[in-house]
Amino acid sequence: MPDSHDTSSSERPLAGLRVIDIATYIAAPYCATIMAEFGAEVIKVEMPKVGDPCRRLGTVTECGETLVWLSEARNKKSVTLNLKSAKGAAMLKRLVAEADVLTENFQPGTLEGWGLGWETLKEVNPRLIMLRVSGYGQTGPYSRKPGFGRIGNAFGGISFLSGDPDRPPATPGSATLADYMSGLYGALGVLMAIRARDATGRGQVVDIGLYEPIFRILDEMAPAYDKFGYIRQRMGAAAVNVCPHSHYQTKDGRWIAIACTNDKIFARMAALMGCPEVAGDGIYGTIAKREKSRPAVDGLVSAWAQKHTQPEAIALCDAAEVPCGMVAAVDEIFRDPHYAARGNIARVKDARVGDLAVPNVVPRLTGTPGHVDTLGPALGQHNAEIYGALLGMTKADLAALEKEGVI
Repeated sequence: MPDSHDTSSSERPLAGLRVIDIATYIAAPYCATIMAEFGAEVIKVEMPKVGDPCRRLGTVTECGETLVWLSEARNKKSVTLNLKSAKGAAMLKRLVAEADVLTENFQPGTLEGWGLGWETLKEVNPRLIMLRVSGYGQTGPYSRKPGFGRIGNAFGGISFLSGDPDRPPATPGSATLADYMSGLYGALGVLMAIRARDATGRGQVVDIGLYEPIFRILDEMAPAYDKFGYIRQRMGAAAVNVCPHSHYQTKDGRWIAIACTNDKIFARMAALMGCPEVAGDGIYGTIAKREKSRPAVDGLVSAWAQKHTQPEAIALCDAAEVPCGMVAAVDEIFRDPHYAARGNIARVKDARVGDLAVPNVVPRLTGTPGHVDTLGPALGQHNAEIYGALLGMTKADLAALEKEGVI
């Protein structure tokens, strides 16, 4: 996003909110990251000396921490605290008393075992909003089972649909899709809970199983099975109910995506390919006809795409008003003028790793936009700031707690 849209954190829509993020990896922390981008103060609580495992997930940089951590822990303040210790649990309660939101994604029952469950924390702060992300949610027969993004993708139904029909189920783009989706729905849930709290004065729990956002985005799969017994199978790059609607290789070995979602668009595509007679009253003129002849229709489009380079094919489709775009690899994203114009890639200066490109903030607010201020912090970087200013602890207090392994 252009610098002219930058706002200080005090001018952003979530300024004044304080979030305690005790979660690990991506799911619930991503909710906190979104809130931090839009002005909330996010205090990341990590185990002393160990930190969030996300610090070691992905490509390690010269500062000893990974690109995943630097990008996804953006705008957060890091403190260390051993929640398993009595003193650590007591300090967390003091933080919770000063907070609006707590995010966690431990296996259900873990926080309760440390004396930090919802029933305890809501007594400390009745206005607290607590986001709880777990593999299967806080209730149900699977609730105590561990889960990660890959399991969420699988149990949620999207992995079964991913890949080619004659091949095993594939990873749907990223094993972390369920984590990011859960964090996104978590942020939505937290903001709705804050809205409700404004009216009632009471906090509540936002409870998400990793698989639930995945199941939610599978369009008509559930009602199609319920009404017609239809079990959707893997279709590769194709899409159910519409054709041609897939990925096609071009003359230069690159790929384009074409989406003919109705008969009028297909008629324009047919004219572009030089066979207008197959549209309209022709053999492929309706969605139903094209569905029955999917291999032949996709074959027509594939043969056409092979005659043109990727830029040529996209330009021709644009001129014919046929929805088309490149199947972008990351190097193409970095070169693309639209990504540049929209400011989709942010460059952040960091004392430890220099200038680093990260995905920019979404969504785009024209009046009070979010912003990436800092990359993921060093472990315990903000101990003195948070424990001193917020809890009134002295340097001697902190030194004693560090010696005991509490922070």
